[in-house]
Amino acid sequence: MQAIHKRVNAIQQSASANSPDPRRRRRQSLLHMLKHREIIIALGSGVLMLTAWGVGSFSQTISVLLYIAAYFTGGFMKAKEGLETLIKDRDLDVNLLMIAAALGAASIGYWNEGAMLIFIFALSGALESFASERSHKDISELISLKPETAVKVGQDGMKVVPVEELAIGDLLLVKPGEVIPADGVVQSGSSAVNQAAITGESIPVDKALGDSVFAGTLNGEGALYVEVTSPAEGTLFAKIIALVEQAQNETPESQRFIKRLEGIYAKTIVAATAALILLAPLVLGWSWSFTFYKAMVFLVVASPCALVSSVMPAMLSAMSKSARKGVLFKGGAHMDNLGNTKVVAFDKTGTLTAGQPVVTELFVADGYDRLDVLAACASAESLSEHPLAKAIVNKAVSEGLQIKEAEDMRAITGWGIEARVNGRMWRIGKASEQDAAMPAALMERLKILVGEGNTVSLIMQDNDYVGLVALQDVIRPQAVAAISKLREMGIATVMLTGDRSGTAEAIAREAGVDQVFGDLLPEDKVNHVRSLREKHGHIVMVGDGVNDAPALASATVGMAMGTGGTGAALEVADVVLMNDNLEMVAETVALARRARRIVKQNLVFAAAVILTLIVGNFVQGISLPLGVIGHEGSTLLVILNGLRLLR
Repeated sequence: MQAIHKRVNAIQQSASANSPDPRRRRRQSLLHMLKHREIIIALGSGVLMLTAWGVGSFSQTISVLLYIAAYFTGGFMKAKEGLETLIKDRDLDVNLLMIAAALGAASIGYWNEGAMLIFIFALSGALESFASERSHKDISELISLKPETAVKVGQDGMKVVPVEELAIGDLLLVKPGEVIPADGVVQSGSSAVNQAAITGESIPVDKALGDSVFAGTLNGEGALYVEVTSPAEGTLFAKIIALVEQAQNETPESQRFIKRLEGIYAKTIVAATAALILLAPLVLGWSWSFTFYKAMVFLVVASPCALVSSVMPAMLSAMSKSARKGVLFKGGAHMDNLGNTKVVAFDKTGTLTAGQPVVTELFVADGYDRLDVLAACASAESLSEHPLAKAIVNKAVSEGLQIKEAEDMRAITGWGIEARVNGRMWRIGKASEQDAAMPAALMERLKILVGEGNTVSLIMQDNDYVGLVALQDVIRPQAVAAISKLREMGIATVMLTGDRSGTAEAIAREAGVDQVFGDLLPEDKVNHVRSLREKHGHIVMVGDGVNDAPALASATVGMAMGTGGTGAALEVADVVLMNDNLEMVAETVALARRARRIVKQNLVFAAAVILTLIVGNFVQGISLPLGVIGHEGSTLLVILNGLRLLR
């Protein structure tokens, strides 16, 4: 029980991260930062440096010993990383450059400058590490919340079982305040469930009979009886964990370029420093001490620390912020690519639409009562599991009609169903505009309904034409706003669907989509995605189904609907909308663009500072303390600039 309370507290903390109070978020971020191990070590190095500087006027020996302690405290981990790179990869990196520069400064008596270099370098590395861990924590914190046991209800009573033993159809009791152990459907009870850990929603969602619940979410004040709909390895929770395991594998192209450049650049700087030490006294007539001092300043200011730190803190911070809002990235490369988006292509069913058809109109012939016809149709369809049948039943229930028992129900292959209700045979099936026997009034209405994008079923009683029932997969509430936001950002929108062209065009008009392509097979969607990539460049594909998986994989960035998405879509997608909120598409693209702007700002600023300091060192002359502050200060600034995206 204690473990459950820990998980509950963790989920509540996750929900509180969505608090709208920015001052509270800043305080929490500062507290988390001050508790970070590497930041504590870096600050410890700084304290030792200040203490050594303070006692220098009293005892030079004690001062030097404290400086050595500061060097060791702040530089040990960086020296270790640099030596591992040198030994394992036979390559130089920025860590060894900084350690060499600090030791060089100490060798000519600049103990404080060397210690300052170590301190600021360690602090900048700690801040970058903090950004990385914060991102990973925001994405994968829920792994620690993984339910371990469940209360299973059986004929022999209740017993606690491991979640791995749960099977589809098992009935579970979820008590108030407990973590829901499996994906399922509520069979009894009602409660408000906190889904912040899964979808990023800060407000609990009311759950009652028939509603879906997810493993890893927190039950509120009511008890729930839940029927398991997915085994442990197939839950949405398990899919998220699989995504998390991939989240750190991919890095942005800009970061890969910087990483490749780092080794070459480091070797060049070392070679240039050695050449300066050896040749300057001979060519320029400098003294050895003056030459070595200039070389140490050059080694400090020319090191690419700020360039190396320009990309990942910004990208990781953006990923972290997205994760808190329910948008999960598999890697920084996809955040980078998303910032270049020119076109967003949407699937229709389950993406732009809810994926659940509803009755939009019931049209009956003269002489028939609308409610009587609806009740008879619902009774006939009540035994069918077809989505259209469920829509008709739901419509009747919503209007308070009684669903009667149907007899002799059977499916008519390729058309619909028939069943006997109150002694009369009712048939509901596909309406055809080629039906010559259909009365003129029904035919006229049929053409109008089909033109509006409805799926229309014909209703017959015995052999008489009774009416038409029109059904349509309704557009998601956020779809229009999402398309509008993308258009304001200068991004074109396209719909790619396997549905009929007429239905697709009707939904596209309602949503405001720029282009629509209907009647597509999965391979057709792939061809359209490739064509759009060739024409426009970077394209995002948003989908939810198995038939969308090839197109998701072909797009620059594939984005899957997390709640309703299939396993195949989640597996191949680069980004997952855990709360299925389409408005987050535009918001995430905007965040990715902001991250790219910050990266460009960082790279330009870092390069300008390095160039200015190098030129200043040889033209005007720069003191080592100023070189340390200029170089390491620029590194801190680019990291802090990237961390702004955490807010």
